[in-house]
Amino acid sequence: MRALFATGQKDRTTQWQEVEAPSLIAETDALVRPLAVALCDLDRLIIEGRSPFPGSFMLGHEFTGEVLAIGSEVTGLNVGDVVLASFQPSCGACPRCSARHSSVCSSVANGSMYGIGASGGDWGGALADLIRVPWADANLFKLPEQVDPVAIASGADNLADGLRGVEEPLLRRPAASVLVAGGGSIPLYAVLCARFLGAGTISVASADPFVLATAEQLGAECLPIERWPKRFRSHDVTVDCTNDEQGLSAILRSTEPYGECSSSSIFFGGPTPIPLFELNMRGIHFHTGRVNSAAVVPRVLELVEAGLDPGAIDPVFATFADLEEAAAAEPFSRKLIVSNA
Repeated sequence: MRALFATGQKDRTTQWQEVEAPSLIAETDALVRPLAVALCDLDRLIIEGRSPFPGSFMLGHEFTGEVLAIGSEVTGLNVGDVVLASFQPSCGACPRCSARHSSVCSSVANGSMYGIGASGGDWGGALADLIRVPWADANLFKLPEQVDPVAIASGADNLADGLRGVEEPLLRRPAASVLVAGGGSIPLYAVLCARFLGAGTISVASADPFVLATAEQLGAECLPIERWPKRFRSHDVTVDCTNDEQGLSAILRSTEPYGECSSSSIFFGGPTPIPLFELNMRGIHFHTGRVNSAAVVPRVLELVEAGLDPGAIDPVFATFADLEEAAAAEPFSRKLIVSNA
């Protein structure tokens, strides 16, 4: 079968290669044909050669697909089902999974996910003709008939990440003010979810013109930046997607006393400084960590059925046939969703 590989080069080159097709290994497995694959904000860094993941490896971890085969112990799925897949393989049964902490499942290595090679456990990638999904009942979610598998391709990762940054804080603080900062699709999904869930004022700080323009269309106040200031005005709920130490510090300092800040940023490398004294003095609640994909996906699908429109962030579309060209094109700030037509 064909699979798209990251080359690790800084010129955004990717390469289709012929590889051996996966097969069912355990009776809890499923084989899925990807129907739509969204490029994650992390994929942007990988394709640009700005990630620490070594070697050449199969890409893609945000995907929907069609179930082609299932093991004898899979009970909740049938061949032919159209599904949204968690991007992190998790067993669904260990104490961590039972506590809805599927991102740290005890049955897999820490950091396991598709699309980052050995660093993620060598689970393969979704930009391929076929992918094996372990513990299929825990990791595959049948799509309601009215949900478009292309539109929801990012539902288990970037959309879920944007949702988790705002939903619980807004449950605790209805109509709270929200500040979202950074580039990529997660900030836009966070704005989309915050608006849908009844946030008060929503502000977006970014250096990315596309993010600012789209956020404005979604009803947010835009705060263009050239470099991160020390702080913005205080907001009840803040979401950091800056991938920048100064950006993180600015967002933490812009959180209302006893407000809540969630960070989806990935800080590769050594220790990351934070203004801990100011957080202590202001009683800031700070949360970081990977989104618990398998735990959050049902809520994502519930909101989409209720009217949340993932397409409102204005993604751009391609097919597997023109993916290499699309991945190398400017601007790279828009969400790219690839259909396996």
